Amino acid sequence: MHVPLTTNDFIDRAELVYGDRIGVVDEPVQPAAAVENLTYRDLARRGRALQAGLDELGVPEGARVAVVSHNSARLLELLLAVPSSGRILVPVNFRLQPEEVSYIIGDCKADVVLIDPELDEALADVGARHRFVLGADTDQALLRFDAEPHRWQQPDEDATATLNYTSGTTAKPKGVRLTHRNIWINSVTFGMHMQVSDRDVLMHVLPMFHCNGWGMPYTATGLGIKQVVLRKVDGAEILRRVDEHGITLMCGAPTVWNMVLDAAQQWDGEIPGRDRVRLVVAGAPPPSRTIARIEEELGWQFNQIYGLTETSPLLTVNRSRAEYDNLPAIERAKMLSKAGAPSLGTRISTDADGEILVASNTVMDSYWNNPQETATAMRGGQFHTGDGGSIDGDGYLTISDRKKDVIITGGENVSSIEVEDVLFTHPAVAEVAVIAVPDDKWGEMVTALVVRRDGERVTETELIDHARHSLAGYKIPKQVLFTDSIPRTATGKVQKFRLRAQFWTGDRQVN
Repeated sequence: MHVPLTTNDFIDRAELVYGDRIGVVDEPVQPAAAVENLTYRDLARRGRALQAGLDELGVPEGARVAVVSHNSARLLELLLAVPSSGRILVPVNFRLQPEEVSYIIGDCKADVVLIDPELDEALADVGARHRFVLGADTDQALLRFDAEPHRWQQPDEDATATLNYTSGTTAKPKGVRLTHRNIWINSVTFGMHMQVSDRDVLMHVLPMFHCNGWGMPYTATGLGIKQVVLRKVDGAEILRRVDEHGITLMCGAPTVWNMVLDAAQQWDGEIPGRDRVRLVVAGAPPPSRTIARIEEELGWQFNQIYGLTETSPLLTVNRSRAEYDNLPAIERAKMLSKAGAPSLGTRISTDADGEILVASNTVMDSYWNNPQETATAMRGGQFHTGDGGSIDGDGYLTISDRKKDVIITGGENVSSIEVEDVLFTHPAVAEVAVIAVPDDKWGEMVTALVVRRDGERVTETELIDHARHSLAGYKIPKQVLFTDSIPRTATGKVQKFRLRAQFWTGDRQVN
């Protein structure tokens, strides 16, 4: 027997088994009216009403529905409802500039675009055949509780469920086609490795647009877990909500937990969640001392994963093992600083150049309308991550270099090529190279090395302001350093490893 693995399974099970349980606690402070605490039955009912609304608009199966939003209950219900109707959800990074969002909407040819109220004015020129502002606008125009939606005619686990845009080796973002099967296997495997149960309480600290919240919204829904929405990251607010809601599980980039560590210094009383909270961290891994502080000062369990948007994202998992229990905190932290061992069903290897290659059911179908990039990434029957690393005798992966020119800062991917292109438009810039520099707060800091044109004078502040007009905030260089020359190969290729060498210690070339 073959039953398709589709995202419908998660919300269907939640409604059947946990219908009366509170499923979502929405962000109370937001420009769109909060959706009050929703049971899983409410969430399923709203999802069907949304599907009926899309039916009425004439949005067919396979059509793209784009959403640009901070974390919210409405974004969560879109992640569940849109793919389950046979349509494709396109969650867009809300930090992008209007022209960047327009490019994505145009590239995927979205039929519908849904905009967070806070972004409505800035994205006024971003549109599609149907454009709505999340909140009262969508509730009135899209939710049809008086009609039954058309059922997905032929559920297909290999159909595209979400289209997630990611920065890569080119300045233009690429659309990653994640299938229902990709999402299903990622979410179930993730839940198993993190030992998630229906007794957990998840707080959405990680932006849900980011690779579908790493798949955790589906994991949590299928297991009937209460999901608490955090709209904007704030260290003290995270501590307060951990205390108020009994949070046990959170995902996020290292910079988030640095904010929490800072806030904990001012917290009055015992740190909430001690010996209860489990963190899942990905992106540029924090230094060992930060991992030790999380476990010692907060009493929270540190877990690390490695993956990419193209892999749904789970590839490796590093959890504290029984063998680590008697180690000193800093020694255990060193063990946890590795990327981890392959998740169940994932095969990881390295080629002669040290590039990490993977084969897994979580690897994407393809890049959207980009067969050339797809063929390059999938050559030889394995996905080429663009990252370099080594694998020890226990199968644990350590990342040593990023072959693609991508910087991971605060959990966000930044194309160094894109930043270089913007800086190079300044008339005083003769040459520019953008690299990652280690940073305790952001994991990696976007840093530009610039050669001025003869006779030209330009300051760091002026170049940063120049970049601000064209780039999302997280892409803007945190520092600009001036140099007399940029090292290149005989064929003119910039030798970024030489530029990075002055900032990175040892053999590691990414944080």
